[in-house]
Formats: sequence, C-alpha cells, structure tokens
Amino acid sequence: MLLGFKTELHPNNQQKTLLAKHAGVARHAWNWGLWLTRNILNHNQRHPDSKLKFPTAIDLHKLLVAMVKPKNYWYYEVSKTAPQYALRYLSSAWKRCFNKISGQPKFKKKGRDDSFTLDGSITVGFNRIKLPRIGWVKTFEILPDNVTPKSVTISKKADRWFISFKIETEPQVTDKSVDVVGVDLGVKSLATLSTGEVFVGAKSYKKLESKLSRLQYLNRNKTKFSNNWKKAQLKIARLHTKIADIRKDTLHKLTTYLAKNHSQIVIEDLNVSGMMSNHKLAKAVADMSFYEFRRQLEYKCELYGSELIIIDRWFPSSKTCSRCGTVKESLLLSERVFECENCGFSCDRDLNAGLNLAMAVSSTVNACGLDNADVAR
Repeated sequence: MLLGFKTELHPNNQQKTLLAKHAGVARHAWNWGLWLTRNILNHNQRHPDSKLKFPTAIDLHKLLVAMVKPKNYWYYEVSKTAPQYALRYLSSAWKRCFNKISGQPKFKKKGRDDSFTLDGSITVGFNRIKLPRIGWVKTFEILPDNVTPKSVTISKKADRWFISFKIETEPQVTDKSVDVVGVDLGVKSLATLSTGEVFVGAKSYKKLESKLSRLQYLNRNKTKFSNNWKKAQLKIARLHTKIADIRKDTLHKLTTYLAKNHSQIVIEDLNVSGMMSNHKLAKAVADMSFYEFRRQLEYKCELYGSELIIIDRWFPSSKTCSRCGTVKESLLLSERVFECENCGFSCDRDLNAGLNLAMAVSSTVNACGLDNADVAR
C-alpha cells in the first residue's frame, strides 16, 4: 500500500529563495487559471447560445505557455512542472465542484498555504534530497531507503519548509489484544472506549487561545507589510502551527494504539458539519478534529490489519441502555451519567455509548465491557 511520508527540509538562504519562487509561480498559475475559467463560466451563463468549451488542465497549460509565460520572465527561473501541477489541481477542484462534492475553488493568497509540486529527476539520499532546479536540499531526519518518488510536494508552514511524497509499504499485521472495541468521540474527552479506557483530547487551541489572542491584539495597530507587522505575523503563524502539531500528535498516538491492538474498531458516522453549526460547540468540536481522527484511523486500520466499522449516524448509542436495550426518548447533553429507568443500570454516558457501539457488531460484549466467556468464569 502507498503511504505518505512528510518531513521538514533544512534549506540554505539561496534555496529558500528558490522555494519561495516556485511557490509564487504555482500560486500565480492557479490564480490566472481560476480567473480564466470563472470568466468562461460567466460567459456561458450569459450567452447560452454561444457556449465556450471549458478548458482541461492541458488546455490551460497551452494557454499559459502562449499568453502568460512570454510576459512574465520569472516563470523561466523555476521548474516548468510547478505551474503544470497547479493547473492540474485547479482542474480537479473544478471537477469536485461540478460533482457537488465541494464549493468553487478560491484564489490563493501569498503566505497562506504556500505549496507546489515537482516531478522529474528526483534522488533521495541519506539525509538529503535532490530536486529539479533547486539541487540537493538537506533534511532534519533520515529519509527512507531505496525510494525513488515520481513527484514531491513542498509546502510552507510559518517559516518552515516541508516535503512529502508517497512510499510503498507492506501491511504490518500486529497481534490484537481486543476483538471488538466501540469508540465514542466527544468534546469533554476525545475518545471513550467500550473497554473503559478514556483518552483526553489535547485541546491545544483552548490552552493557547489566550496567547494567540494576545499576539493578535498587539498586532492590531501595526502598519501593514512593515517589518514589525511581518515579525508579528510570523509569531502568529508559528503559534497556529504549534496548535495544529499538538492536535495531530494526540490523534496519531490514539489512532495507532487503536489500530495496533484491536481487531474491529466501531465508530459513529458523525455529522461534523452539523455539529459545527452549533455556535456553542463549534470551537470545541474543531479543537478535537473528528474528521482527521477518522482519516487517520482508516489508513492505519489497513496498515495494521484491523477492520474499521462505521455505524449510521442515527444509531441511538447514547440513548440506549447497554444492559437491557431500552431506548430513552430524550437525553440532554448536560446529563453526563446514563441512568436506565427500566433496569436501574447506571453508567457514564460516553462509556454507555461505547458499549452500544461495540454490541452493534458483536454479541460477546456486555454492559461491563467484558466478553461473556470472561463473565462465566
């Protein structure tokens, strides 16, 4: 299976300038292509009798070479694949838009998610990588052996450059200590397992929110694009990166533990966008990053030989008694302890939901989170 590998680059000042030029050309090609395609769509809407053909990525690149490159000499200072891939990604973004998977692509802004893709003569060394038009660039860690990537993507976060590419990896099937586990995701605790384990979320944004607000407050009256403004913007970007890194680290540790030690992992198909529409919960839900949790768990289950089971979002995991199966008509979010009026069973709300998720695919889990065989002993 193919896995993504990402690491930080350690470029010198000359290489940093070249990387920034590549990112700038890719951004310019994207914005130019987006401007052209939007004009074509507007023309077709106003004049349905004389519709213009919507350009493909190849058409856009031909027009770029004929119309844009001769007027902008700095296109020739970078690899030709940087604008090519930018137009390919733009074409893919329009396809997702037309298929109603996502909204319309947006114009890119300098300094925000700068990235570009290269292919061609790429060589991977011990702790360095050779890139077209840039040369050998050092990395902070050792790179995988016997790898020849067809393409690499280079991105910038704050003042740090990162490189990512795909590597072929064999599945690493591990011995599982638990057959079935239900995982209930929440805001108070990131995950509560049917085995009784509770994993507290990093809540990195909540912890560093006051520091971030302070930096943004101090930056409010600085002259835009001045040196002091740029320094303040860099501090804010570094803090945003730190918040995201802490969150991702917590998710990686949890998803790796689940995939390595459990044969079947059961989670709910959460309506994250609906949860984000609740202004009282939106910040806490975003800080937990449920979508990233599911994304990581999907590929790690495939890597470690586990099975991920998604339960329908309408399954009443929190309202159902895990002992007798009675479903409550209503359960307030403030009720953190589930109490069954039918059998008198009392349990933590999140643990009860985890047990119900586990029992949805297995009849060997009871209200105590143990196998029936263990209970018989």
